[in-house]
Amino acid sequence: MAEDGKPVERRGWLSRLRQQMSGEPQDRAALLEELREATERGLVDADALEMLEGVLAVGELQVRDIMVPRSQMAVVERAASLELLLPVVVESGHSRFPVIGEDRDQIAGILLAKDLLRFYAQGGREEFDIREVVRPAVFVPESKRLNVLLKEFRKNRHHMAIVVDEYGGVAGLVTIEDVIEQIVGDIADEYDVEEDQSIRRDSERHYTVRALTRIEEFNRFFSTKFSDEEFDTIGGLVAHAFGRLPRRGESVRIDELEFRVLRADRRRIDLLRVVAPRDVMPADDGGG
Repeated sequence: MAEDGKPVERRGWLSRLRQQMSGEPQDRAALLEELREATERGLVDADALEMLEGVLAVGELQVRDIMVPRSQMAVVERAASLELLLPVVVESGHSRFPVIGEDRDQIAGILLAKDLLRFYAQGGREEFDIREVVRPAVFVPESKRLNVLLKEFRKNRHHMAIVVDEYGGVAGLVTIEDVIEQIVGDIADEYDVEEDQSIRRDSERHYTVRALTRIEEFNRFFSTKFSDEEFDTIGGLVAHAFGRLPRRGESVRIDELEFRVLRADRRRIDLLRVVAPRDVMPADDGGG
């Protein structure tokens, strides 16, 4: 630790960077150019540059730029029974759910999957009342800057916020993960498959499939007959079935298979969950 209280390594890295800069950057674009030149000279790691670019972008983006739209929110109804809630929670793979009243503009709170499962494990099915486990919802405007939202998330230990438009209607939702991914990129999760694997068998009927898997390979594995004349990859076929670029958690059925989006961004589908009927068995268990 140096006399001024700053770690020696950190101060040295910043000092070398300042020395290499050609004067004071006048705007964000100039600063980014200086950082990229520093990366080329080996002063800044490429991964660090990517995060620095993300940090700068977060200051420019608003909540509306990254939110999950209202129509694509995975929600649960306040009047739903425990038997109806559990399949929604399990199938979606999310950990938090807006609880709605008669429509999506009536947000009663946030349901945490762990609270619901704890109640279920304790055997209190008949006495279940969602009002006993629902937590207060946080509301933010579409125009809020992401850097401000991230500070609020960290300060108040919130992980999800309901986004409202200028008229007070629900526009969508945003999570702390959505904001962090703008800085560090996609966060790996339990759905990830090995780099050299396109299709992974998770159970008798459930498979994790990379969206970039070629249709020819997909057909060979699942004994399907999807045409590859219009699309090369299974992700392209699924996006076409939706008629738009889907969001995480959305599902579509094509012939006998159900495709659920496990991961996607605003540009492409990345990972899919494929559910096969019991009478359709893959040709083999390899994923090549």
